[in-house]
Amino acid sequence: MKFLFIVVLVLSPCAANAAPASGEEIYKSRCAGCHDSQNPRIPSREALQKLSKARIIQSLYFGAMSAIARTISIADKESVASHLGSGAVDPGPRKEAFCKSKGVERKLKGNWNGWGPSTDNTRFQTAGAAGLNISQVKGLKLKWAFGFEGDGSTVGAPIMVDGNLYMGSASGTVYALNAESGCIHWTYSAHGPVRSAPIHVRNGARASLLFGDQNGWLYSVDASSGRELWKRKLDEHEAARLTASLVEHKGIVYVGAASWEESLSSNPKYACCTFRGSVSALRVKDGSVAWKTFLVPLPIKRGVTEVGTDRFGPSGVGVWSAATIDAKRGRLYVTTGDNYSNPATDTSDSVVALDLRSGQIAWKTQTTANDAYTSACAFKGPNCPAENGPDHDFGSSGMLVHLTGGRDVILAGQKSGMVHAFDPDLNGKLLWSVRVGTGGSLGGVQWGMASDGQQVFAAVSDMTRRARKTTGLDDLQSVTLDPATGGGITALRIEDGRKNWFKPGAPCTIDRPGCSPGQSAAVTAISGAVFSGSFDGHLRAFAAEDGAVIWDFDTAQVFQTVNGVQAKGGSMDGAGPVIVGGMLFVNSGYSRFGGMPGNVLLAFSTTP
Repeated sequence: MKFLFIVVLVLSPCAANAAPASGEEIYKSRCAGCHDSQNPRIPSREALQKLSKARIIQSLYFGAMSAIARTISIADKESVASHLGSGAVDPGPRKEAFCKSKGVERKLKGNWNGWGPSTDNTRFQTAGAAGLNISQVKGLKLKWAFGFEGDGSTVGAPIMVDGNLYMGSASGTVYALNAESGCIHWTYSAHGPVRSAPIHVRNGARASLLFGDQNGWLYSVDASSGRELWKRKLDEHEAARLTASLVEHKGIVYVGAASWEESLSSNPKYACCTFRGSVSALRVKDGSVAWKTFLVPLPIKRGVTEVGTDRFGPSGVGVWSAATIDAKRGRLYVTTGDNYSNPATDTSDSVVALDLRSGQIAWKTQTTANDAYTSACAFKGPNCPAENGPDHDFGSSGMLVHLTGGRDVILAGQKSGMVHAFDPDLNGKLLWSVRVGTGGSLGGVQWGMASDGQQVFAAVSDMTRRARKTTGLDDLQSVTLDPATGGGITALRIEDGRKNWFKPGAPCTIDRPGCSPGQSAAVTAISGAVFSGSFDGHLRAFAAEDGAVIWDFDTAQVFQTVNGVQAKGGSMDGAGPVIVGGMLFVNSGYSRFGGMPGNVLLAFSTTP
């Protein structure tokens, strides 16, 4: 089906690892071995030259070849795509897909702006804004579907503000849709894939939409038209990427930076590692930087590997997820990733509190020490640090939860399979830790938990996978997922971490390649119910009281779309459901890590 694999760019795993100077040289060394082989299953060079640069880039990041292309730098991806691409411009959405009227037909009550409906990141939607209660959940039915042309994964986290739905995509296209009908108001093309949730900010009479891309660029566009207001390269490191959703407070927007360098280090000739995770504060009006705080010291040379490549360190400690604002204490909380090289630092795998005004680190609490890891560790490559993991970083945001009596706690779920509670008034003192999953590099809490203020709901991935080793690289294209193991969701009492209930993952009952019961996607909660997507393609609603399944929808199917694009659902990963004004919006389709590809956004409602 053409919408899944419009581009299939095969990079020879046996190719040389040196970084060539031009797109032609990159093609000869990294691609020609397969694409010039006359293999009928592999697109020829001539076929690739008929495609646009944008579509080739999409495949390298999130398409069929993303696993092998992970060892190629951003600059080299751009170079080979420019060399191969026809220069043609993708036609864009059909004329019929655009809204007939410029304005919003009817404003739905409530908003969901950013990673969650509030900057405390609890991913809990209040009853008034949700327009949906537990008794109505069973009545949710599909209202419309929207397809992303040519994409194999739906990676953009949607938001809903004043009846408009905004989201990015794997192709780098950002969309503004009418939330009730799915018609398009406008589109904008970023430099790279847009995975993070945008944020809608009012600046006087004007409203702007801010978002980051996987090439490290930050953008501001007019929310009503999509016209570009400003853009800025947030980090000059060639492997920098922005996966964290933005948060805003008093005209300042805060965003963390992560990196591809952990994957680039699979290349034995790559000098590992020099990326420094950071948090930046920028002024909404013009993108100027108020402050920037690095989370590791400046890396220095620390010898050479056994193959003669320079070593650098410390490095890593990327910020993958949205920061959490604590206006009461004047703090910004971020969770951090692992180190990439020695020496390991005390800021990795941590919750870090920064001063909102200055960016100065107020305190930090580390939950896993000496976690230095790169993808080279999968095959004991020369760029694997001595610690060799365990790769138990935080991929999800911390949550600031306000308890009765005025007490606050910070909750954070980790890839280790642990959920932790911290005291913001005692410099991040660890209050309790509870295991909710087995944990691992693809295990534990991946994208995010939710809380209703009494309980915290933590879904875990814990997918079991097997991968074929090819010339020392862990080939994720050949991953086989166990259809019977993984997943599960746990409800913990926030006061003391006691387990109130646990619901195991549902084993796959249909023979689907890429099916797994793992629950990697972010969780969303409303009063009385919690929603969790699974790698098996199902979105389920659980009763908050006891974990009983009260609604189940299989998204891994073909859908008729309002924009006329062929689309189907697949594995559910990444951003979880957005619930506003009696409607539920969710992405389906995730081709990475052996999952089921898909390219659809689904909108559910209890009314026609």
